Amino acid sequence: MSAEMTTPGAPAALPPRGGAASGPASAVPRRPLEQSPKIDVRSLRKAFATAKGPLPVVDGVDFSIADGEFVAIVGPSGCGKSTLMNIVAGFERPDAGEVLVDNEPLRRPGPKGIVISQHGSVFPWLTVQQNLMFGLNGLTHGDPAAQAALADHYAAMVGLKGFEQAYPHELSGGMLKRAEIARALVVKPDILYMDEPFSALDALMNLRMRNELLRVLSEERHTVLLITHDVEEAIYLADRILVLSPRPATIQARFAVTLPHPRRLGSPEAQALREAVLKELGL
Repeated sequence: MSAEMTTPGAPAALPPRGGAASGPASAVPRRPLEQSPKIDVRSLRKAFATAKGPLPVVDGVDFSIADGEFVAIVGPSGCGKSTLMNIVAGFERPDAGEVLVDNEPLRRPGPKGIVISQHGSVFPWLTVQQNLMFGLNGLTHGDPAAQAALADHYAAMVGLKGFEQAYPHELSGGMLKRAEIARALVVKPDILYMDEPFSALDALMNLRMRNELLRVLSEERHTVLLITHDVEEAIYLADRILVLSPRPATIQARFAVTLPHPRRLGSPEAQALREAVLKELGL
């Protein structure tokens, strides 16, 4: 599939995750004008100053994400994926273009979104429960007992019931990642920005965490933007895949993933989609 076979813009209203599918990839229909996207990225450009002059990194990126949609961005190493994520999440300002969240320009990181990265975010001197409660400080979540109960609820949601009083050094790598996801979810963000969150995990734990994330998303509604270099991860999780070109990044192709959950990556449909995405990546 080539870029010309898809339609730029946000998708139409999405079926529930796990619904019926008609195939691995299809043209992305344009969203009706009366429906505003959750995230609207418009003509982003970004360059960095170097001794040899400006180095273009992002060069005219446009896309939209519907409320509750899961979009994955894949691209070759060094193409500008993380820079794009930093701009879309509000941590960096573009040289040109803009990002809108709920039709409002995004100038800085806001309370509607939270980042889960590959680097980890838990505080080693706090227990699991204390780490989750830390995110509630300054928010209207009642008294400390109510905050502790909410923290314990999200710890249980990600499979950490019984480990609320454990410190990070007492947890396995997979349990640490679950704690990070719970810490992000406890503040009830509208948007999860995920920058290769499972890349440091071994293959088996990576698969377990994918399933854990899908289970959580079946219980709570979040809009998700995932940056990954793993095509199979994108196919397994996302409603839609955007393929970036080599630097400076542009959107080279768009794929709607219509396979029902749970997805079998070995199925002919998934393999056909994998081959189509890899072809766009030059592999």
